[in-house]
Amino acid sequence: MSNFFLGRRGFINLEEYLPSLPMKGLLTFEQIEDLDSESKYLVHKAKDAAQYAYAPYSKFHVGAALILENDILVIGNNQENVAYPMCMCAERVALYTAASSHQGKKIKKMAVVAHKKNQKELTAATPCGGCRQVMLEYETLQNTPIQIVLLTKESKWTIFPSASFLLPFSFNKENLI
Repeated sequence: MSNFFLGRRGFINLEEYLPSLPMKGLLTFEQIEDLDSESKYLVHKAKDAAQYAYAPYSKFHVGAALILENDILVIGNNQENVAYPMCMCAERVALYTAASSHQGKKIKKMAVVAHKKNQKELTAATPCGGCRQVMLEYETLQNTPIQIVLLTKESKWTIFPSASFLLPFSFNKENLI
């Protein structure tokens, strides 16, 4: 990932303009076997869900699995449409299913995995900006952090202690005032 973005005056080096963001509580593991049992379970369930993704255009299968405070498992996978804006990411499928089917139950942890069509090996995939915003909305609503488990591009399993780690400069209700 580049540390530059296109601003009004050309490319800007983010390291010069942004303070180092604290990542206290971030856990990183070399192998899936090193994860705690709940995280391993969610990763395997997310991998199962990814097998049933409808991804005829991108050929990129994403699965998400989350566990609620009452230990109910909810899964989701990406659903594509020839009209791309109508697509739905795996993360939002799982989150919306949890919210509509298990009202008032807090989400403890969510795992997200991806693989390319006809490949068993998982590839790094982080949630898109829209999914990060939705994760943070539910985290704010329940007033409890949601742990996020991902495989990073460095091929490390990472557990983020909160969805806020994925969206440090979020849009929230205070922005509407």
